[in-house]
Formats: sequence, C-alpha cells, structure tokens
Amino acid sequence: MTSFEEKLSALETTHEALLQKKNEPYYVNGVYERYRNPVLTAEHAPIFWRYDLNPETNPFLEERFGIHAVFNSGAVKWKGKYLLCARVEAADRKSFFALAESPNGVDNFRFMDYPVRLPEWGEPATNVYDMRLTAHEDGWLYGVFCVERKDPSAPEGDLSSAVACAGIARTKDLVNWERLPDLKAKCQQRNVVLFPEFVDGKYALFTRPQDGFIDAGNGGGIGWALIDDITNAEVKEETIINRRFYHTIKEQKNGEGPAPIKTSKGWLHLAHGVRGCASGLRYVLYMYMTALDDPTRVIAEPAGFFMAPEGEEYVGDVANVLFTNGWIADPDGKVFIYYASCDTRLHVATSTVDRLVDYCMGTEPDGMRTGKTVERLCSLIDRNLSILRK
Repeated sequence: MTSFEEKLSALETTHEALLQKKNEPYYVNGVYERYRNPVLTAEHAPIFWRYDLNPETNPFLEERFGIHAVFNSGAVKWKGKYLLCARVEAADRKSFFALAESPNGVDNFRFMDYPVRLPEWGEPATNVYDMRLTAHEDGWLYGVFCVERKDPSAPEGDLSSAVACAGIARTKDLVNWERLPDLKAKCQQRNVVLFPEFVDGKYALFTRPQDGFIDAGNGGGIGWALIDDITNAEVKEETIINRRFYHTIKEQKNGEGPAPIKTSKGWLHLAHGVRGCASGLRYVLYMYMTALDDPTRVIAEPAGFFMAPEGEEYVGDVANVLFTNGWIADPDGKVFIYYASCDTRLHVATSTVDRLVDYCMGTEPDGMRTGKTVERLCSLIDRNLSILRK
C-alpha cells in the first residue's frame, strides 16, 4: 500500500500543477475573449482545507472537509493583484467566502490560508453567498451579499421555503470585516449592489425586489434606491431602472452583476437575465449603459445576451446558467470579467472599456417582436452587401 507521505506528495504535485496551469484565450468574437480553463474550481481549494494532514488521526489520508464548488465571485484590484472573493460551497451545502489572488487575472489564482471570517448579525444566517465588492469613495471596501434564512412562516414539514435579504460588510484590509445591519426593505432582496459614488450626498444601491425567494413576482427588474445611512441601511423608496419584458432574455428575472464601470461615455453595467424554458431556468449575461449625470437613465442596451453558456459551461449543479458578480477594469482599459457556470466553477473573459462601450452603443436594442428583429438583420445585410459589391 502506498504510504501516507507518498499519497500526500502525489496530492501536492497534482494540486500545484493545477494552480500553475497557464490559461489561454480560445474564443474571440470581437467583443471579448473567453479563456480555456476555469480560474477557480473545487480542486483549487488548498489541500490543508480538505485533508487532515496528521497521519495519526487520518492514516488513510481521507478527505475530511469536502469542497464541492467554487463560483459567483466578487472582484477587486488590490495592491497590484487581481483578487476574487469567491463563493465556496462545502459538501454540506453551506456556502462561505474565500479570497483568491492572481498576478495576472487569468491564471495562477491561489486561495489565502483562511476563509473570510464574516461576523454574524441578528439571527444567524443559514447561508451567505454572491458577494459584490465595491470600493466606495468613502474609503471603505464594501461587500454586499445574499443572506438566506429559513422562512419562519413556512408550514410544518416545509423544509425548503426561505427568505432572502442583503447583508452588508466592509473592510479596509480584507482581513478584518465589520458587519453592518442587513438591508431593511419592504420585500425580499437579492442581487443588491452598492454604487461606488455618493449621489446627492447619499449612498446608492441597485436592488432587485422580489415577492419570494425564487420568483420575482411583481418585482419589475433592477431597482435603484438612495440610502441615508449605510450603517443602518433602509430602502424607503425604490425606482425600477431596468425592466423585465415578455419574451426576452430577462422575462422572468434580472439582476445587477458587479458595480458598474465609469467611462467617458457613461456607466457600463453587466447584469444577468433569466427566462423559463423546457429544461428550467436559463441564465445569461447582458449589458446596458446609464448616463454619467444620472445613473438611473438607461442610454443604451444591446438586444439579447452578451454571453451565454457554451460547451462544458452548460454542465454542472444547475444546468444552463451563467452568472456574474465581479469584474475588474485596469487603468489601461483592459477589463477582466469573472463569470460562473452552472453554480459549479468560475471562468474569466477579457475585453476593453472601449470595446464594451462600442458594443453597447453600436448594437441596436431589442425591438420586442419578430418583425423588428428581421428588420434589424436585413438592414445589416443591406449595408454589408453594398460594401461587398463595390
């Protein structure tokens, strides 16, 4: 039988090879490049998270703490490195946050030794996940995330009904986190994102009101709310700025992804849209832009999805899903888009601010019916054939 030391050495060699694996772009459509390898998976979790390395207490070198998936990650550039705050799901189905950093943003991501030790607030959450990171002009780095608790009004025997709200924490060193009170609102809230600047002297949030834990119900789409005090945040008034529409990629639900990127032409937004289909819910990513002088006024929204599952991205715990809550814009204009597939693994795509702005402002909006779609296509064909036939 292979010795404990030999087994451990083999584990370490395989793990290090995964962490050092070079990533290459494999798909180019002019707007962005996808990269061949996921940047974070369950296998990226440190060996000392998963195994008891004491041969006395674990003579067979069995896994003691199962890591099932790594996905939906906030992102920030921190001290020259690309830092992700990933959702890590343990084998017991509980999620927690863990930080991983890379020197180049596309490979060589390594988790820090310990997960984020997030303080509790109020009734302890059963689960927390999908943290959006916002470096706010007040000097704090904020994390806004989903807090899930069992629905206290669920009938006896119902062990699946839940309620969601937005948790808020902040830090200045990514080690010590101050937990603030959960967001107060009149309905359940998920996919809440803190805007990076003050608006009329107030904090601003992108919200997603919903009637239930899963279904948006009467929730009309992505909302906007001004908050008087972030240390006691409450949604008193809410305006829907990006609506759901029938027979579109966002007819069932939509939600803001990461905090928007400021450009000279307006604010770039990345969001997810959900529609129902025969296989269940289909999650895709889409983009829109809002005005610099009014972040609630949409000035561009290309028709259809920006990114949808491809190839192996279709397969995982929750099939046919792309989700994002993190991106990083470098000073030179390069943008790193971190997106997850099927609640299982995390990927990266790259673009530039200029290309994304051009995509948003140069791509026509959805005409909301087949006739308009055909008109858009024929117009493009006419223009291109006139060029080709010259």
